[in-house]
Amino acid sequence: MIRAILTEVAIFLIPFILYAVYLVITRAALTHRSSWPFRIVAWLLIAALALVIISLLLLVHYSGAPPGATYVPAHVEDGRLVPGTEKSGAEK
Repeated sequence: MIRAILTEVAIFLIPFILYAVYLVITRAALTHRSSWPFRIVAWLLIAALALVIISLLLLVHYSGAPPGATYVPAHVEDGRLVPGTEKSGAEK
């Protein structure tokens, strides 16, 4: 769970990091308030939120079990732990 949260935080920070790199390349004052006007920060925030929303939608679309799959929980067979799996409708 923490990996998913840290991934989304990293995706959120991408626009701000790219702008900071731009400021360093152009030799602007990185920590000076005039380098971070409200208009720029607002656009960076909008871009960051758009990236997070897109990444969450892609995560939902391309992860998880296929439709109609049934989860078989972890169990013990012959004294050995068998991990949980998803079985599709054809494997039932």
